[in-house]
Amino acid sequence: MTISIWRYSHLILAVSSALFIFIATVTGIILALEPISNQIQPFAVDNANDLSLAEALEILHNEYEGVITLEKDENDFVIASIITAEGKNDMFYVNPFTGEKLGELIKKKPIFEFATNLHRSLFLKSTGRFLVGLFSFFLFLIAITGIKLILKRQGGFKRFFAKVVKENFEQYFHIVIGRYTLIPIVIITLTGVFLSLEKFNLLPSDKLVHKNIENTSHAESIGINGFHVFQSYTLNELKSLEFPFSEDEEDYFILNLKDKELYINQYTGRVMSKADISLVSIVSTWSMVLHTGQGTFVWAMVLLLSCIAILFFMYSGFTMTIKRKKESVKIKNKYTKDEAEFILLVGSETGHTQRFAKQFFDALITANHTVYLDQLNKYSTYKIAKHLIVFTATYGEGEAPSNAKNFEGLLKMIRQKQTVKYSVVGFGSLMYPDFCKYAIVVDALLQKQKNFIPNLPLFKINNQSHDAFKTWIQQWNESTSQDLKIQLTKPTVNKKRLKNFEVLNITDCNVDDTFLLQLKSLKKQKFKSGDLLAFYPEEDHIERLYSIGRVEDTILLSIKKHKFGVCSKQLSTQKQHNMIKARIKRNLDFHFPIYAKEVIMIANGTGIAPFLGMMNENTLDIKTHLFWGGRTQQSFQLYSKLIDKAFKKGYLSSFNLAYSREEDEKVYVQDVLMEKEKLICNVLQNKGVIMICGSIAMQNSVLEALNIITESKLQHPLSVFENNEQIKMDCY
Repeated sequence: MTISIWRYSHLILAVSSALFIFIATVTGIILALEPISNQIQPFAVDNANDLSLAEALEILHNEYEGVITLEKDENDFVIASIITAEGKNDMFYVNPFTGEKLGELIKKKPIFEFATNLHRSLFLKSTGRFLVGLFSFFLFLIAITGIKLILKRQGGFKRFFAKVVKENFEQYFHIVIGRYTLIPIVIITLTGVFLSLEKFNLLPSDKLVHKNIENTSHAESIGINGFHVFQSYTLNELKSLEFPFSEDEEDYFILNLKDKELYINQYTGRVMSKADISLVSIVSTWSMVLHTGQGTFVWAMVLLLSCIAILFFMYSGFTMTIKRKKESVKIKNKYTKDEAEFILLVGSETGHTQRFAKQFFDALITANHTVYLDQLNKYSTYKIAKHLIVFTATYGEGEAPSNAKNFEGLLKMIRQKQTVKYSVVGFGSLMYPDFCKYAIVVDALLQKQKNFIPNLPLFKINNQSHDAFKTWIQQWNESTSQDLKIQLTKPTVNKKRLKNFEVLNITDCNVDDTFLLQLKSLKKQKFKSGDLLAFYPEEDHIERLYSIGRVEDTILLSIKKHKFGVCSKQLSTQKQHNMIKARIKRNLDFHFPIYAKEVIMIANGTGIAPFLGMMNENTLDIKTHLFWGGRTQQSFQLYSKLIDKAFKKGYLSSFNLAYSREEDEKVYVQDVLMEKEKLICNVLQNKGVIMICGSIAMQNSVLEALNIITESKLQHPLSVFENNEQIKMDCY
């Protein structure tokens, strides 16, 4: 599998700097606790920043024999260095309103001293400082390549914060947490690099230079309370004020402010010299604050959480890498490309699609066919090929995966001498607007080639569905008179996560071979309508998901018994009081939107199950409209009691039926939607939500109908409302 340059760079940078980043992150977590612990000390004085220097100095002079310095530390606490009545020096935190001593200066704890030295130099002095700066820059590059990968995956800037398709725990939270900690991590890394450059004197000099220091006569002496300069500045602007060492006219006040330094005559109060703080020095100060969180509880917490996030990224990133390594498919062709009748070409970014192709490859080999498997980038001439089967994912905004980018060019240049039948299988997620777009492109390219004849229409698979893949295999078998048997890898099931559910009730199958199954968990579990119940049949252990309708604290499932279905046949034979092993999977994105003013629920067949629960729990009297498509009126009888109950309670505002086998003219749910375009427009305009549950085919037809309505009546494509999270889908 070809790895894109961005993914490869992201991985190599992470691997090469893992140890150093780990040390920096762990010490960073410890050091983030220092400003947090300092900020909770009782040395902050309300409104102290509004007090003028003149007022603060007058109070201190009245309270103490003499003042040596007045300053503010990184925590914004006021520090005074004074001479006591006994003639001793003392330095402490002070209340500038009263002159009262608040407490001794905070001493750096040994653990923070240790962590600081390890964080800054790894105890390697200059060499360590260089390495820390270098790997800070590497972490910055890791963040940048991570941004690029998220943009590619999500389909551009507009969808950067759109919902992420969850493949597994590590992948999902690697992306989700990464999006929210991106800015803090970039700030941490850039400020770390800047501070390292400063330590090596690689930045322009920030030394203050005072020119033309003007002194004035002793005769003009006034008290410091009358100094205009001290009256002009508040403690908010103060960094430090150093008093003259002696009464000599050559000694003066040195006032350090946030943006300048002033020399002030100790008798007249006139400014003798002013030097502006350099831009480098200002950036250095801000870099220290942003890198350490000094003086701010909130930012220190952000840094703490960001460091914890980096540790999680290291875990999740390496876990994903190891998983992909274990699951990666090595191509071992038994025949050359010119000896094979079946050519399998793959376009895959992460390797998932290639695993499906390998299963098909193995089935053909088992059936004693000559077959050759390769990447789309290696498209070539095939002397005796009769069938070309393309398995391809889509990357980014409808782009080709990295190992398929050259396919279009190769297809134009290379001509097959014989006629070849082709099939294209696209892999993607319906959550993205460019669902299987590259597969559509490949199918269109092959249609234009004279020597290629379509064997099957383009087949799209959502979220790597094994069931959908088996459906395509059946279609391919029928079209080619084959009988391939796909050996799907049996996943391991953690039986400790499975819970016991008691069968409360099960109906007979209706005319559509559909039945209702009502279950109750033996242990109290939290769940809502729209969550999923996962079954793992002993025969293959492959997860089957059924959408839950919560009815009176029980689980209601609507299940269609399939002729060759493993799980549905097993569930259809259950009896009352039987025990079933399963587990509830939260599906937060498909819960009833209690924040919406109006909700439209669209389903066909068994997709009605979650809506049966939702409408009977609509206690907030939200306007709710149900559209359901089935075959006949008899199909509807299975659900009629629950729907009638919702109507009587006022939980359901309207109900619209579509029967595809009842009359001469077939009516589908999308047809009824077109008739109710005014309702659709009103709901979307009023920030309402449309929920869709059922088959993928129905979903595609419904989305097409909704898009026609929104473009013609609201002058916006449906994607606008999808981005506003007004469209919720759970289809299979």
